[in-house]
Amino acid sequence: MKSMIVSMMVAAGLMVAGSAMAGDFNTGACKACHAVGKDVVGPDWRTVAEKYGDAKTLAGVFKSGFKVEDRRVAQSNEKFKKQAALMTSQYNNLIKGHEDEAAAALFAAVKAGKI
Repeated sequence: MKSMIVSMMVAAGLMVAGSAMAGDFNTGACKACHAVGKDVVGPDWRTVAEKYGDAKTLAGVFKSGFKVEDRRVAQSNEKFKKQAALMTSQYNNLIKGHEDEAAAALFAAVKAGKI
């Protein structure tokens, strides 16, 4: 019984942590390339939402391995190599495996005016 309760608590913690990470677009390392209302290295969040139109389409991009042309350009340009590596790391750590949740969180935040 005790191990079942511990397992349930761990599972609940992982679900909450996954949701928080997937929706944490305007903090941490994401801000190295994206911002609210202005382009940095990558486009601002509203532009991302406008480009893809809906969460399902963006989730499809995430599921395809996040093949964004700008990543190839960034990786070949010394100035942007660090940012490209960071973007790949963020994708692997925060989005991969949570593609639907990440896309839905981005569109919900844009719609709510949070980003």
